[in-house]
Amino acid sequence: MAKKVVATLKQKGGVKYAKAIKAVRSPKTGAYSFKEEIITEEEVKTYFAK
Repeated sequence: MAKKVVATLKQKGGVKYAKAIKAVRSPKTGAYSFKEEIITEEEVKTYFAK
């Protein structure tokens, strides 16, 4: 399935996208969960800075 996602993110002449996976800690239990988003490459640094 990952191959399909990567193939659809690469478009000629279009905006370049990236799949960002971030580990988020739950304030109640302290367990980590993963949050996945597809964002533009320009927004990657600001996404991880939050």
